[in-house]
Amino acid sequence: MTGLAILRVGKLKSFGNVGGSEAHTARLQETTNADPEKTNIRLIGDNDHPLEEIVKTKIASSTKHKPRKNAVLCSEMFLSASPEYFRPHDPSLAGEWDNHRMLDFANTSKNWLISNYSHKCVRAELHLDEATPHIHAYIVPVNDKTKQLSHNEMFGGSAKECRIKLSKLQDSYAVALAPLGIERGVKGSKASHTKIKEYYQAVNSKPLTLELQRLEPILGETAQRFYTRIKADPVIQTLDHQLADRQRAIEHEQRAVQNALASERIRQQQETRIKQLESENWDLRQQTEKLRDLPLEDVAWLLGLDRDHNQPGKWRGQGNNINIDGSKFYEFAPGEQKGGGGAIDLVMHVNKCNYAQAIAWLYDNFGEAGVEKAVIAQDRKIATEFAQLEPRPQFVPPSADERQWHKIENYLTQKRELLPSFIQAVHEQGLIYADEQQNAVFLMRNLDGETTGAFLKGTGEDNSFQGYVKESKRTQGWFHLKLGGEQNREIEKVVLCQSPIEAMSFATLEMEVQQGIPKTRTMYMAVDSPKSLPVEFLQTVRAVEVAYDNDDLGNETARMIMEQLHHATRVKPKGKDWNETLCAWRKQQNKHRREHPGQGLEL
Repeated sequence: MTGLAILRVGKLKSFGNVGGSEAHTARLQETTNADPEKTNIRLIGDNDHPLEEIVKTKIASSTKHKPRKNAVLCSEMFLSASPEYFRPHDPSLAGEWDNHRMLDFANTSKNWLISNYSHKCVRAELHLDEATPHIHAYIVPVNDKTKQLSHNEMFGGSAKECRIKLSKLQDSYAVALAPLGIERGVKGSKASHTKIKEYYQAVNSKPLTLELQRLEPILGETAQRFYTRIKADPVIQTLDHQLADRQRAIEHEQRAVQNALASERIRQQQETRIKQLESENWDLRQQTEKLRDLPLEDVAWLLGLDRDHNQPGKWRGQGNNINIDGSKFYEFAPGEQKGGGGAIDLVMHVNKCNYAQAIAWLYDNFGEAGVEKAVIAQDRKIATEFAQLEPRPQFVPPSADERQWHKIENYLTQKRELLPSFIQAVHEQGLIYADEQQNAVFLMRNLDGETTGAFLKGTGEDNSFQGYVKESKRTQGWFHLKLGGEQNREIEKVVLCQSPIEAMSFATLEMEVQQGIPKTRTMYMAVDSPKSLPVEFLQTVRAVEVAYDNDDLGNETARMIMEQLHHATRVKPKGKDWNETLCAWRKQQNKHRREHPGQGLEL
């Protein structure tokens, strides 16, 4: 039988869990079924420091922030191969193995751990004192880019993600062990694997014993001495190992049966899916065929031209000397070269007719389907030429009218109750200004600070316009501003809002409540649709607050965004939106100041 690769991953969410796991793997406590005569080997890590201390040091040196309360502090990985690999002649001989095979397995596994996890793998212990050699590895799941602990990113968070990532991990490990003759198990099997915790329960459970004469107490022997004698008896130890391994073999066989049944169901499902895909592929090929132009060689032949056998690309006849190259043709006339592309152009050229006459000729010779293919190809050719030759439309920011700025400023500070100093600072940065129509212009920029568009908000009595300036790239830029912390520091928090005014209202509330600029480097960003969400960037930010309006549209937008950003949190305004919340708080604050001079007001 072929040996199969075994890989399991467990979570250690507290330092107590880390210490408890080490107590077993480092044999700091008594372990039933462990042969005290055999020595385990430390493959990775030193012998001088406790595992808990090593994990704490690694977290402190590799992360920027204190771990979250529910963070996985260390990921424990169990690596092994089925007994058939270690003892191919008799897999049932628990506690025995081919030494050469064991060393190959240990070295290959160690190299795979270092290659995949490098410094994050802080310890790996090879156990040789149990039924079958195996390795316990400890990995501190640090994201090198975000400098945060993330077991979910490394091994998957949801059940679906876990299945996908663990499957890829098992693929990788099986590839590494393949030169040793170890293969991967049935991929995609729905049968449950033995988890590390279940494995511990199995190896630590009290094994069955057999009534032998040697088990009888000696006259005058105390219970403690009897226990010590029995425990030290090598025959009893071997028996315990074999019986425990037999129980595991029975369980393995039961799981194998479940595996086979599950694999058969999967095979049937895959066969059904393959047939479905073949049908879909056939339909796709039919649709693709419609997009192909008519072969120019066939068109040339029906036009009365003949191939020059000495020059296969040349077609002659009716005074034409044409070279056909794929979907293009060239006419070599004295002193000039004419050409074109596609069946319609070729017919117009040879027959010296117009477009309508060429279509009629093609219909007569190739039927309706042929005409459809020729027309689609011609339209695609024209569209491609337009795309290549026509200048790209460029965004042009609305012209600023400084004479209108005081009206915009009054609107934002009086009606919207934003901080005057805040508005002036953003205006001086050029992110907000007035146009000649008394619109507030909010510039949109990409994450590199390049202007990509603008959002307008009418502020006049006869101007209620709200929308984007023509050619604004909604998926490549947003109105956003940064506050707090050091200017060169990475963004630590992003607040997503429905509109620029909502983003500034939220920022104003935070500054008012904190009585100053936030200490955390924060970006306030207006993203009005999940379609324009900069997901890749936001996934690297430690904290994301989804602060949309408290109405149907805002709640639905927030829901769709949080489906893409699992670490984001929802923040709801007390009113309909954040500007309404700001205005209500400002009114309440003024009343509180009149009634309680010198005392602040909490939001």
